[in-house]
Amino acid sequence: MTEERGEYVAVAITREEAKVWASTDVASALPERFVAPTDWRRHRHPGSPDLFEREAEHDTNVFFESVTRAVAPSTHILLVGHGRGKANAMLRLIQYWERKHPEVAHKVVGAVDSNLEALSDNEVLALAHEWYETNRDFI
Repeated sequence: MTEERGEYVAVAITREEAKVWASTDVASALPERFVAPTDWRRHRHPGSPDLFEREAEHDTNVFFESVTRAVAPSTHILLVGHGRGKANAMLRLIQYWERKHPEVAHKVVGAVDSNLEALSDNEVLALAHEWYETNRDFI
């Protein structure tokens, strides 16, 4: 996607995918979509569980790096996730950024737990826009 990143970016992330809105100020903005790796696509290597784990970590890193490249030019990042349990992708992304890309982690201005499965792209964008409008004075 060649669209320029706005000052206020939103990332909706689940275990299955991440969607990045280049600007939350454009009501008709479409997200850039990144598909996460899934365990069912990978096969286990007989006698080598370590190799499976390394492949899974590599695939996750590739996914997180794609999202990182998409948001790096922005100024403010709002994360929207489902916020449930150990598989909380939003938390894993933040931890990844803190370890590997602290300059991107520093741009995260908020995190919202939401039922992403029940929201359309337009509803997620509206949620992000409303969050920025409410909190703009504090960021």
